[in-house]
Amino acid sequence: MKVMQLLPELNSGGVERGTLEIAKALVTAGHQSLVVSNGGRMVHQLEAEGSQHLSLAIHRKSLASLWQIRPLRKLILQHQPDILHVRSRVPAWLTHFALRGIPAAQQPHLISTVHGFYSVNRYSAIMTQAEKVIAVSDSVVEYIHTHYPHCPAKNIVRIYRGIDPQAFPHNYQPSAQWLQKTFHDYPQLENRFLICLPGRITRLKGHETLIELVQALHKKYPQLHAVVVGGADPKKAAYLDEIEKKIASLGLSNDITFVGHRSDIREWLALSDVVLSLSSQAETFGRTALEALSLGTPVIGWKRGGVAEILSQLYPQGLIEVDDLDCMQMQLKWHIEQRQQVAPVQQFSLAQMCEQTLALYQRVVEQD
Repeated sequence: MKVMQLLPELNSGGVERGTLEIAKALVTAGHQSLVVSNGGRMVHQLEAEGSQHLSLAIHRKSLASLWQIRPLRKLILQHQPDILHVRSRVPAWLTHFALRGIPAAQQPHLISTVHGFYSVNRYSAIMTQAEKVIAVSDSVVEYIHTHYPHCPAKNIVRIYRGIDPQAFPHNYQPSAQWLQKTFHDYPQLENRFLICLPGRITRLKGHETLIELVQALHKKYPQLHAVVVGGADPKKAAYLDEIEKKIASLGLSNDITFVGHRSDIREWLALSDVVLSLSSQAETFGRTALEALSLGTPVIGWKRGGVAEILSQLYPQGLIEVDDLDCMQMQLKWHIEQRQQVAPVQQFSLAQMCEQTLALYQRVVEQD
């Protein structure tokens, strides 16, 4: 097979990571892998793993992007892929218009992946208008059924995103050098019960909830310390300043540490005693929660979206009814007083995700 994936850019993020993972799986299985994007720092890895990158400015949410329809049509006709796999709304629209100028007999099969709970409108509807629509969790399947009833149920295929269990091995321990440097940089973390809130600094991630939890528990449990692992975009600098001032006003500056954006997230998740998922909006999947559980670190989170699906299968005691702060506190107390074990994770593997996606490609191509 020859598969062409389309996405805005290749810099960072879950969509980009998933694109590279499927590209690598295609090459490993002896297929041809093409990726169209505006480029980015992950292109080098993509090409090193055997895929071809085709650079096209399909990343801007503006009318100027319509100029890319003809060049995209030319690329499709030149490379003649069996499958076009669109992973974002602008590339999906451009592909839609590009295919209009190609005779039906020459058109490749079209597959989309709904990665997010997009705003519900005509612009987002394009993601549900492919031959097969991949949903990254049951929550996304429900979102499509609810908001886009025109999309036939038989066209929706749930394929969970996955992680490589070898990259997040059960009971993994950070190296002595890493621990030494971390405790040198953040001496306040040593010999503490660490609760970790991973993710970008935005209002959606639940930092205010974290502050409330620490405020409620720190007197009874002085060993408790919260670590926020994630950076603030320049646009969010004012919000970061706001929450840091709130922490200081409550006298909690010695109980909450911000370590910024990190590339060593595995080490932080493994160092933590508990990882929290406190987002005020449902997440489509919840990759970080899965990574933590794979390492053997307990996760406590709100019962919604993809995180709830992961927890219900892997660590149901970590599920808390949405916004039930009292129950969240009780669960944290239990974990502080009695260390909990997480069983080795067998589900949600990268191998399963790749296998199911390639099998879907094969089924679609064989329908011809």
